[in-house]
Amino acid sequence: MGLCERCKKAQATFHLTNIDRSGSRSERHLCDRCAQEEGMLQQQKVSIDLNEVLETFIAGTKAGGADLSQLVCEQCGISYVEFRNQGLLGCPHDYDAFKEPLTRLLERTHGGATHHTGKAPKALGVSHKPQEDIRRLKRQLDEAVAGEDYERAARLRDKIRELEGA
Repeated sequence: MGLCERCKKAQATFHLTNIDRSGSRSERHLCDRCAQEEGMLQQQKVSIDLNEVLETFIAGTKAGGADLSQLVCEQCGISYVEFRNQGLLGCPHDYDAFKEPLTRLLERTHGGATHHTGKAPKALGVSHKPQEDIRRLKRQLDEAVAGEDYERAARLRDKIRELEGA
């Protein structure tokens, strides 16, 4: 970066670009102090209550009243915290032991879905899954409705119903 264009002493950390109606562009590069003095930047006081932060963190590790650090698979002995740190489950029974937090994790990872909706390997010989087609058609349906193309929307709706019934 460069120096503040106002005081010419401090490093410019505040960069303002104005574009007027005619399209001409002007830029200003100021340090925090000069930007604050010109009323472009307000100094904010940060007050952190450590107890509040810890309580929020601890509340975030609760799963329906159960403390995630206490969740342990009875079959293999792996804890949920170990799973989160390693990224690997210990045995098939972990899916039952960690069902609630795993469901929330999968929903966040897959955009609300709790099942795999990705691609299939080409080596399996599966070119398209009906779910992929349905998802694509639903997006097109939303676009058709938004564009008020109701005839196209009706055709897409019928294709979706056909695929869902198959």
